[in-house]
Amino acid sequence: MDQFIILIGLMGAGKSNVGRRLATQLEMPFIDTDDEIELAAGCSIEDIFEEYGEAYFRDGERRVIARLLEGEPAVMATGGGAFMNEETRTKLSAKGTVIWLRADLELLLKRTRRRDNRPLLKQGDPRETLQSLIDRRYPIYGEADIIVDVREEPADSTTGRVLEELKAHHDRSDD
Repeated sequence: MDQFIILIGLMGAGKSNVGRRLATQLEMPFIDTDDEIELAAGCSIEDIFEEYGEAYFRDGERRVIARLLEGEPAVMATGGGAFMNEETRTKLSAKGTVIWLRADLELLLKRTRRRDNRPLLKQGDPRETLQSLIDRRYPIYGEADIIVDVREEPADSTTGRVLEELKAHHDRSDD
């Protein structure tokens, strides 16, 4: 691949899990932007949110993604809010194929309950928060090049469906 493969979607959609598998299948490096942000900041995303707030985090996220996009093409799993920034969205779309892992509310709730390090879910009712994020973000996520519905299935199965969609997308692009 001579361009980035970028995974977007809400927390719990499986971006990191599917991204690692996709990178292995495509023999490409894998980048988790959340990990890169923590590395650059020298602390956890949870700590960044707590100490500096979401706006500060989003600015750092935008800068880290811009830097990463200047490097070698890779499979990139982005944080759930990254694609909401217009500048970031434009850069991601210019540098690669954007794939939205679209999951419904119940699946996201089930998956996000497993971990308690999600700052946005610590403010109020997780169901209401996720529904609000779905309402705000899904219309923007719809600008992705490819949309893959995430189901209750092994990550390898989701990865296989992503690979099929990616191949079909590139076949259409080559015509």
